[in-house]
Amino acid sequence: MIDRRALPGFTAGVGGLVFSVLGLITGELWLVGAAGACALVAGLFTLGLAGTARQDAARFSEAEERAARLEEESDRLAARAAKLEAEAILARSSLDELRTESTQSQIAPGKLAGITDTATGLFNEQFFLVTLDKRVSAARRGLRPLAVVLVEVVTGLGSGSAAARVGPADPKAVAGGLLETLRDADTACRLDDGRFAMVLEDTPENGAVWTVERVRRRLAEQQADLTMWAGVACYPAHAFDASQILRQAQAALAAAKDWRQDRIEVAAVPDD
Repeated sequence: MIDRRALPGFTAGVGGLVFSVLGLITGELWLVGAAGACALVAGLFTLGLAGTARQDAARFSEAEERAARLEEESDRLAARAAKLEAEAILARSSLDELRTESTQSQIAPGKLAGITDTATGLFNEQFFLVTLDKRVSAARRGLRPLAVVLVEVVTGLGSGSAAARVGPADPKAVAGGLLETLRDADTACRLDDGRFAMVLEDTPENGAVWTVERVRRRLAEQQADLTMWAGVACYPAHAFDASQILRQAQAALAAAKDWRQDRIEVAAVPDD
């Protein structure tokens, strides 16, 4: 089907073709002149249409960029909303515990420690578990992928010396590398056992692996002799609820720790 905007140029081109054929048959000069005029008109319309097409392409590209920015902003707002919701849930839980213990005239020290890890400033394990459940539910509603990554970083393993002392890396340095690499929509946490966890919004398996690799490179630039193991699990590729995804990520991390070098393991796809 011919675009309406191209119809005048197309008509002029067809008319020029007809006049040129008739001019060749009859030898009438005015037919040749008419064919040339039609060709000129067709050329002018073609140039105009080309300019319009470029303008349309520019507007379409601008609309695509605007849509991408809006989608990214939507992801950030959704993640922020999930964090606020998780904070509210934890606050209500802590308040209920406080009221219960108040009736017993005894409040356990540190009960209301908050939702952040004191050593790094990252969210703690309690917050991670609550927000993970919320983010999986949101991913299910929005039909979007979600990645969960568990990370453990140690020092001394790559020294090559049998007497080298292997121990956890500086948690503040690891936290800094995470925050410098992740997007605003993502969530970084430190678990009670010293490992780190990430919730990556709208991120499939390959994107999660690339994000972890960027974290690994950033840490390697900041400090030598670090070994990083990571386990990756994604919704919906590896599991469909928060607890299953977490177990898959834990299994992948355990597999990564079988290597005495940096290793990123992706969870196995479950059998149907």
